[in-house]
Amino acid sequence: MDVGDLRGIDLFAGTGDDLLAELLAGAAEVSFARGDVLFAENAPAESWWVLLEGTIDLVRHVGHEETRLGAMDVPGRWAGGFRAWDEHGAYLATGRAATGGRVLRVPATLVRSLWTTRFPLGLYLIEGVSRSARNYEAMARQREALAALGTLAAGLAHELNNPAAAATRAVDALGEAYEGMLSSLRGLAAAPVTAEQLADIDTLRQELGAKPPGDALALADREEVLADWLVAHEVTRDWVLAPTLAAAGADVDWCERAAATLGEAPLEPGLEWVASTLAATGLLGEVQESTRRISDLVAAVKSYSQLDRAALQPTDLAEGLESTLVMLGHRIPAGVTVVREYDRRVPRIDARAGELNQVWTNLIDNALYAMAGSGTLRVSTGVDRGGVVVEIGDTGCGMSPETAAHAFDPFFTTKGVGEGTGLGLDISRRISRASSTPVMSGMVSSVRTRSKRAGSSASAASAAALATNPAGS
Repeated sequence: MDVGDLRGIDLFAGTGDDLLAELLAGAAEVSFARGDVLFAENAPAESWWVLLEGTIDLVRHVGHEETRLGAMDVPGRWAGGFRAWDEHGAYLATGRAATGGRVLRVPATLVRSLWTTRFPLGLYLIEGVSRSARNYEAMARQREALAALGTLAAGLAHELNNPAAAATRAVDALGEAYEGMLSSLRGLAAAPVTAEQLADIDTLRQELGAKPPGDALALADREEVLADWLVAHEVTRDWVLAPTLAAAGADVDWCERAAATLGEAPLEPGLEWVASTLAATGLLGEVQESTRRISDLVAAVKSYSQLDRAALQPTDLAEGLESTLVMLGHRIPAGVTVVREYDRRVPRIDARAGELNQVWTNLIDNALYAMAGSGTLRVSTGVDRGGVVVEIGDTGCGMSPETAAHAFDPFFTTKGVGEGTGLGLDISRRISRASSTPVMSGMVSSVRTRSKRAGSSASAASAAALATNPAGS
């Protein structure tokens, strides 16, 4: 095509012939067919596309769905070219041909050169607009990060609620068991029961205890046999005592020995005392386990947030990784196996532990996203070339070469709106660099990919290495 062909497009009205000729000299006319993808969302906008004829749909992924934003359907409409004024400019949508047609593809470097030589003020103005847009995008990303923090806090509240509710239920039931113990003791005292008989029945009680669940049908059969025995011996609360005694391992032989021990004394108070004591012991175990779980979660939050510690401090990387895994525990599906490989040779390093924990959160979240509910998450630390290395690996789908090439570009993402943590790899790398002590000789952040046949693969943006000198070196 020649300058005359461009004259018929409104976009170039008023543009001099020499400028159009220079534009054409560095451009290429590209023909396309229906369904062709001319440029892709989030890819570097290194070309300026001007429609000559045909229709190009502009689509973008929102969540898991593809949304049509608009179309280039009139000659002269254009897209891309953002790297002419923004070194990090990327396509905002995917251009997919809806019909056959032609387009003029102009390198962004040529567009910048023309702006610089012909209208430098215009270039400065558009750079300012682009910079403002980027700042607004950064603010939006920050809000997404806060939303992700809210999701993390909600998940933690859920994790705390489970053991707290269990402890509350156990304490309520413990009160009932306590009343049962007092009632049964009053019954034994009224019998009366000798000290020797009470000691013997307590010895029988010590034979019982919490048993593994085992076969539910076998347990039900044992309950039924015990209930029949209790009814035959005129025990009125057989439906209460039989399940507790059966679950603790009691059988008819044990009941016969208990009856022989009590002799002429009433059998029911003695069995009620045994059952209520067993119930109280089990409930105390539940309270202990629930409160221990709450304590562990609080300790993990304390370690994760580092609120009570200095910003720059000797940091145990394995401890930070473990606290991060606890914080994300509610987001790890049952189908994902977590493999920990912590090298004991890894020393403490001087770093901002709280900021590094944000990096681990982002990488682990990316790995979980890539595995879509099933796979192996590998968290490891090691020593390499005199430095410390942290790796987050997974058995997910991996990343394309295009994604790997731009993984550390600012604002680059492969996720839809509302997905992810809002902390991109560019920010993660800057955090890992900034959070180390000034005396460290070097630091590396990288994305690593490995073959699944080798037993480990890293998904898009799911592996990073932090190489530093040990603290105090």
